[in-house]
Amino acid sequence: MSDLMKPKAWQIAAVCALFALAGCGRNERNVGAFSNDLLGNEIKVEALPDPALPGVICHMAYFERGVIDRATNGNWFEDPSNSSVACQRVGPIDLKSVDLGKSGEEIFSQRLSLFFKRNAVRRIVDLQNKSILYVSHSREIVEGSAKMSISTVVLTDAEVAAARTR
Repeated sequence: MSDLMKPKAWQIAAVCALFALAGCGRNERNVGAFSNDLLGNEIKVEALPDPALPGVICHMAYFERGVIDRATNGNWFEDPSNSSVACQRVGPIDLKSVDLGKSGEEIFSQRLSLFFKRNAVRRIVDLQNKSILYVSHSREIVEGSAKMSISTVVLTDAEVAAARTR
């Protein structure tokens, strides 16, 4: 094999790091996945219980690039910022430990690139309209993304009244 065809040390290290990253993390929440094209790209769906509200479950769908796509297009360590979220009530909701401020609280975050890009889900409580809003968005250090998705869970009159008296 000629020297031109031999892989360089950094290329071997990049492939090893990619396989190590592929084995990390997200599988315990994974409820579905399917191939999106012939390059091995996938749409993945994860169940995200709200850590402060066990009566709410969210499902987030996101795009994960396959090895062939990464190899042909470069940028080995980054996935697109696209995601979608849908949330629903699965039990009673007690808002006593929830941030009621206008900016809400981030309840989930996952890495999309090696360093600077993350997908996140933020919970915002809208007592006036008897709703909990969940916003899925991308967060980048330098430049934010306008790609987002929103889901609403309706609150009962009793849940709103209890939250107002705390």
